[in-house]
Amino acid sequence: MKMSHPLLPAALLFSLAAPLPAEELEVKITAELASVEVTHAGKKVTIQRNQDQGNHVIEAYAATSRPCPPFCVQPMQLAPGVETIGELELLDYLQRREAGDERILVIDSRTPDWVARGTIPGSVNIPWNELNPQRGADPFSISEILEGRFGARSQEGLWDFSGAKTLVMFCNGPWCGQSPANIRTLLKFGYPAERIKWYRGGLQGWENLGLTTVPGQPEK
Repeated sequence: MKMSHPLLPAALLFSLAAPLPAEELEVKITAELASVEVTHAGKKVTIQRNQDQGNHVIEAYAATSRPCPPFCVQPMQLAPGVETIGELELLDYLQRREAGDERILVIDSRTPDWVARGTIPGSVNIPWNELNPQRGADPFSISEILEGRFGARSQEGLWDFSGAKTLVMFCNGPWCGQSPANIRTLLKFGYPAERIKWYRGGLQGWENLGLTTVPGQPEK
């Protein structure tokens, strides 16, 4: 029997179902990796691929021809030193964070309406406009995020990034400019490029692989 819900897509409802034991999974992440357990909003979540081999990507990520601008194809490398990563690398960062490495922060840069449809477990939501001066973010609010969330320190008008976290940022996919805009802003502030990672595939790539999503809430 299919589950139904007036707000959530079928793929997200599947993700909310109880995960299968690793030995029962026919669709694994890799031959050696069946699933990954993370903490999201204080609860344990198992990331695994959708086991329905007839499953298709949800409509929100099926469109191929969004108008450009603003939905233009992003380059593979945003800036020198900023590493572009895929799903396995992102899962590794999530596992390291789960193991207690608080120097890592996985960030969903999308707006709350998109996050509510489903996000990557273990990520936190910092909407892109909160780090974008062109969208109303002032230097003081950006500074609060740099210090309060990212571990940077302001000293006599200069930024000290020696204790800054490694940020793993994503948005909706290769056509989404939200996390790229944030990354460019951070670089202008002097954030070390080697501590910024970009998951270019975003939710479109994640959904295309049938990986677990959860309904997200923006964190304050």
